[in-house]
Formats: sequence, structure tokens, C-alpha cells
Amino acid sequence: MPRHYNVLFLCTGNSARSILAEAILNQKGKPNFTAYSAGSHPAGRVNAVALKTLEAAKLPTAGLHSKSWDEFAKPDSPKMNFVFTVCDNAANEICPVWPGRPMTAHWGVPDPAVVTGTPEQIDRAFRDAFVVLERRIGLFLSLPFSSLDQLALRTELSQIGKS
Repeated sequence: MPRHYNVLFLCTGNSARSILAEAILNQKGKPNFTAYSAGSHPAGRVNAVALKTLEAAKLPTAGLHSKSWDEFAKPDSPKMNFVFTVCDNAANEICPVWPGRPMTAHWGVPDPAVVTGTPEQIDRAFRDAFVVLERRIGLFLSLPFSSLDQLALRTELSQIGKS
């Protein structure tokens, strides 16, 4: 396994969960990991409450934007080592063939962007999604990549998605 890893987080709209995951991993995974996010049907904007949640966690938001996963399927795109779906819709869609055939896993998280109610209830849904993603990313970063074979690593990645 390489010393630097590229990780792509996928969701349908690329406006909330995948954006949260990208920001979390880019902060916690420095300097060994670079995170990206994309969507199968990008919303074209990042959810304002997602940005507020990241800012409350003191994570940088500059450069975060909603984009299509097609950007990462091109031959000149960064080669991904890992691709994680963080919403159920993207997990069931036919994904592009990723250059380099990265390891994939499904880490589904309930969509905070569809929550309705008071501003406090909506903020809580985003915080909950953030906490789940932060925990999973922490588990991912603690894996002994150099000592796990491919099958063991796939198993661990799948287990993280169930945590």
C-alpha cells in the first residue's frame, strides 16, 4: 500500500454527507490522506447547514463545492485508493469505473438535508451525521494499512460502515 491515499466520498447530491466526510478526513488525515467528494446528481451547491456544522467544528470550508462523480472517472483525475458511498441512493446506483480500481465500501448515513422541523432539529440532524462520519473516519484512520492484506482490509472497511 502507498504512503499517501486518495479517498472519494460519494452521495447523490454532494451537498451534505459527502461534503462533511471530505472536510473531516482532509483535517484528520493530514498529511497521509487527501479526501474528495462527489455526487451522482450533484445539487450544485453545498447545504448551508452542512457548512455551519463544519464551521462549528472548526473545520475549513474553503473550496468545498458540489460536483459530479464524472470528474473523478476521467483518466487524468487523481487515482483513488478508496471510494466510500455515504448515502443509500449512491450505493445502489451504477458507479463509474474508477481508474486504478480502488477499494470500495458503503458507509450509509441518514440524510440530514431531508429533515424538516425547527432549526434546532435540523441542526441536530447535521450534528448527528457529522458525529457518525467523524467516528467512522477515526476508525478508518486507525487501521494498520501496512499489515492488513486486501481481504482483511475490505472486511474492516465494511465493518466500519456498519458501526
